[in-house]
Amino acid sequence: MIISLKYYLRFLFLAVAILSSTLVFAQEDNPEFKEASPASQAYHNNRLKSTVPPYGLTKVKALIAGINATGGDGDVYFRVLGPKSYQSLSLPEKFTYHMIHAEVSSQNCDIPTPILEEDLKIFGNLPDVFDEENWSERQLNFLVSNRDSVLSLISESVNRSKKVGLNYKTTIEYVNGWEIIPVLIKTYNLDHKDHDILTVLIQLMKKNDYQPFMTSATYLKLYGNNSTYRSFLNFNKANEDLIISRAEAFYNGRKK
Repeated sequence: MIISLKYYLRFLFLAVAILSSTLVFAQEDNPEFKEASPASQAYHNNRLKSTVPPYGLTKVKALIAGINATGGDGDVYFRVLGPKSYQSLSLPEKFTYHMIHAEVSSQNCDIPTPILEEDLKIFGNLPDVFDEENWSERQLNFLVSNRDSVLSLISESVNRSKKVGLNYKTTIEYVNGWEIIPVLIKTYNLDHKDHDILTVLIQLMKKNDYQPFMTSATYLKLYGNNSTYRSFLNFNKANEDLIISRAEAFYNGRKK
């Protein structure tokens, strides 16, 4: 029995080595698996960062730590704060809860291919904010029903931190927060590095059917028949200025 186990383990090790070698060669032969540059990888990691609001943060984290997961359909499960504990939170504390915790989780076995030169692109869509997790219906309803307060809290947080996390961007897009456009532009102009802020401006114009944008070449490039979820514009000053000027015109027209 010991001998057969030894040979079995040796065979298993050899099989894994061959498989790993095959995968390496497959990745080298397939341009989709080309490794992104360090600058692109760093930008990708920054795109996925969320902002952690300060409102009742210690209390909210303690409540989240005590949540037990419950089963759902298939690979979906839920991590939901109980009604009594949830109702005990103030509105800003509920905002913190929703910004740092998604109540629905699902398993996804797909490994996305890396995006090359990600730092040199302006995308038409934001990345997923919680990876394999999503806000529940209760959470989405909170964001919409408390839209004005949510936008006010985001503005306050962004003006303080000078950052717009992915959770904030996704929320602004979801609640159609066009009123926050000046805050977004002001924050972007601090260093011109977070191109996903431009993506939010684009999404707000699209969401509101702003015709100068909807009939533009930019719209066709990002959302036309030949587009994909990863469609992008090249990052350059011309595209940057065009997006900002259109967003400002949209905001000023909507404000009137």
